[in-house]
Amino acid sequence: MVPKVLIVEDELVIALDIQETLEAEGYESVMNISSVEEAIEYLEHHTIDLVIIDINLKKDKDGVSLGMYLLEKDQIPFIYLTSYSDKATLERVKESRPYGYIVKPFKTQDLVTTVSIVLNNFKHRKIDVARQSGVALDSEIPFILKKCITYIHDNIDEKIVLEDLITLTRWGKQYFIKVFKEYLGYTPTQYIIKRKIEKATSLIVESDMPITQISYELGFKSHSNFSSHFKRETGKSPENYRKWMSVKNKYL
Repeated sequence: MVPKVLIVEDELVIALDIQETLEAEGYESVMNISSVEEAIEYLEHHTIDLVIIDINLKKDKDGVSLGMYLLEKDQIPFIYLTSYSDKATLERVKESRPYGYIVKPFKTQDLVTTVSIVLNNFKHRKIDVARQSGVALDSEIPFILKKCITYIHDNIDEKIVLEDLITLTRWGKQYFIKVFKEYLGYTPTQYIIKRKIEKATSLIVESDMPITQISYELGFKSHSNFSSHFKRETGKSPENYRKWMSVKNKYL
């Protein structure tokens, strides 16, 4: 399922820029929400995976009020977006415990990276036992899955097959796939591909490495296979993504 992001921003140009950036990365997004009241109304009737909130909304209530609402519900992660980074502002927003904080003006890659990390961390909260006050510590599932996730991240540049992960558990193949999807929302194979594509987007933006070499370095079976997965995740071919990011970064 494609993550859906709600953008709560009353400056249309900025909201459009965020929407364009997110949709180029393969996310769905909703904008034209510019107040706390509108956001709460929308959230009560729709499923959202992440909320990006401008703190300085020009309404009766600012973005921190929405952050406090989301903190109380504790079901959706949120990121603050603001031109203020002074100590007083930081102290105030800390009370609502946001999952991320982006200062304007921001670079495209800062937004992309923060969104990716926040969604990843929120999805992993079920296996991050240290962060869960209500988790039964005698359950071995979070510990075993965390070992598998660590293995994937440590070997993301290699070819990873399902059997590599199963050997880290005492489970059978079908049970492993079932538990992995239940806790993380993806099958092991889907999760590996998503992590590899995330690594690929960083390499495409931050290096001059040829795209064919990137697909080889990340262990895809062919360049066409890599391109197919990349386009499915981001909505663009690797080549077009590099061109798009190059043009976009010139104006930041």
